[in-house]
Amino acid sequence: MHFKLIIAFVDDDKTNAVMKAARKAGATGATIINNARGEGLKRNKTFLGLSLETQRDAVMFVVEEHLARNILEQISKAGHFDDKPGTGIAVQIDVEDAVGVAHQAKTLERKIEEIL
Repeated sequence: MHFKLIIAFVDDDKTNAVMKAARKAGATGATIINNARGEGLKRNKTFLGLSLETQRDAVMFVVEEHLARNILEQISKAGHFDDKPGTGIAVQIDVEDAVGVAHQAKTLERKIEEIL
């Protein structure tokens, strides 16, 4: 079985929607890192030196490669990433090897068989 790592940087008020969409698309779990910070094309506004930006979460999914693209698309829809700048971004990266996922293999095999 081959895997992809999907990393999504999400406004914290959209994290639950992104998680729900990813699970519905076949993700079996995630790691969430709270209070991530990012900067896009435009610098964030400040007031008296305090940032006015919203908090972001970094959400990481290790997913089976056949499910990865659909999960990525569903994350984008749930997070409204393409609706306007600054709402979030998600990328997928090839995973050379992974351990600790054997207990998920049966579930993943069934989902992949449904797709193929």
